[in-house]
Amino acid sequence: MNNKQETKYELILNAAFEQMKEKGFEKASISQIVKHAGVAQGTFYLYFDSKGAIVPAIAERILNEQLEAIQQEVKKDDSIFQIVQVLIDQTYQVTEEHKEVIKFCYSGIAYYHSFQRWEDIYRPYYEWLESKLNIAMEAGRIPMGRSITHLASFIIGLIEQSAETYFFTDAKKSAEELTLYKKELYDFIERAIS
Repeated sequence: MNNKQETKYELILNAAFEQMKEKGFEKASISQIVKHAGVAQGTFYLYFDSKGAIVPAIAERILNEQLEAIQQEVKKDDSIFQIVQVLIDQTYQVTEEHKEVIKFCYSGIAYYHSFQRWEDIYRPYYEWLESKLNIAMEAGRIPMGRSITHLASFIIGLIEQSAETYFFTDAKKSAEELTLYKKELYDFIERAIS
């Protein structure tokens, strides 16, 4: 994409993200999205063939935001256990901030696209964590002989599932409960990979 096309794509994506966050997936319409993006309706169809087709792009944006925040917070010499703590903290923060959008991203990906697209979106995140786990394994901080690919997938999946379980339920929880929940998750992962 050239800069002008990229700008229109970003405008549409930003508008869709905001409209769907505000109104939900079902109530946000393509006409509202393009109106808020300031582009013609036909421009939408240059990038997406339907409203559902924009869902993977929104999911990818959220995940990229999360991975970028994680990478900025992780320092070069951090241990794998410090990295796990950053993963937990950032995943919980992003999940809380975007919980309504994340909910429809899951249903949209499942309904409109194969789960292969979901795996493609997550690939950079998995690969980044795999590289960190590999360094830890080579340094003797975690046992050899494990599949780094599986371990990265398990860790990311467990952290995300626990954050979603925590934030997607309607029960009111205190800051102390959140701290304890995250600590127990960290302790579980630490024991599992040690």
